Amino acid sequence: MHGEYKVPGGKLVVVDLDVREGRLADVHLAGDFFLEPDEALADIDAALTGLPAEADVATIAAAVRAALPEGAQLLGFTPESVGTVVRRALITAPGWRDFSWQIVHERPVSAHMNLALDEVLTARVGDGRRSPTLRLWEWNESAVVIGSFQSYRNEVDPEGAARHGFDVVRRISGGGAMLMGADAIITYSLYVPAALVAGMTFADSYAYLDDWVLEALRALGIDAVYQPLNDITGPDGKIGGAAQKRLANGGVLHHATLSYDMDGAVLTDVLRIGREKLSDKGTTSAAKRVDPLRRQTGLPREAIMQKLSDTFAARYGAAPGRITDEEYAEAEALVASKFATDAWLHRVP
Repeated sequence: MHGEYKVPGGKLVVVDLDVREGRLADVHLAGDFFLEPDEALADIDAALTGLPAEADVATIAAAVRAALPEGAQLLGFTPESVGTVVRRALITAPGWRDFSWQIVHERPVSAHMNLALDEVLTARVGDGRRSPTLRLWEWNESAVVIGSFQSYRNEVDPEGAARHGFDVVRRISGGGAMLMGADAIITYSLYVPAALVAGMTFADSYAYLDDWVLEALRALGIDAVYQPLNDITGPDGKIGGAAQKRLANGGVLHHATLSYDMDGAVLTDVLRIGREKLSDKGTTSAAKRVDPLRRQTGLPREAIMQKLSDTFAARYGAAPGRITDEEYAEAEALVASKFATDAWLHRVP
């Protein structure tokens, strides 16, 4: 069995192994990581050999950590990443380039339609009617997008939203509220089969699916890193945040919003940002938590979006795609039956 795992922000870890009588055998770890001393590689192989084939990531990582000699240095990978690559080998998880990817960047639609398209396209990837896809959003109205499990009244000031022209909508993924001003943010969605993130912890899958974004931002001169669980940050603050939803049919939605420009006064006027949340982030100002891309790059929003698209295409061999008329029609029906209804918006009062 063979497994590969590119550590987000790190190196490639590869493993080849057999399973005999329910236990790992003939285990050989490899990759472009750095490891000192050299002998530690044999120690890792020995620690993995004989483990139960059903061992989870935490169990595998603990065995690796216990076998490492005192003072061993692991650069570009961790014991947890070894656990991940072993799990992926055991279930023969595919890599990015095992799929034919599309990149979709089409006409502006309403916030409701963007959310409905997320559900429709995720479901179609899950049941095999669409190839895995990256979609860059365009929208024709400003909106506050609250997470699936957030309380409407606790998160949003309706009067402030109306005063600044923000519609309020609810997405199918969890996470926090996003203030999505027209031309002020960059949002993308990935629609992937669950097999792509098989063998990973939920937390690992977030960083794995956004690793290409860090590459694009760094190429623009931004020292971007991933901060667990779901934030993309720079030296001076948060740049964006991601969220996921996994459908029963095997489709995975992973979407993220990056702040291009921001009016801090509008943010605090529209969102009810609690003091406890701010204190947890180590700041007393919501505006200071976010470091927009416009300030950091000086580039037009369109140029940054193009860099994201180009990086994804080069890294994974993606080709331009489109949303079909049938998919748009299905999304429009979903807007009417779900996303534009009060029952959905206020499902958590």
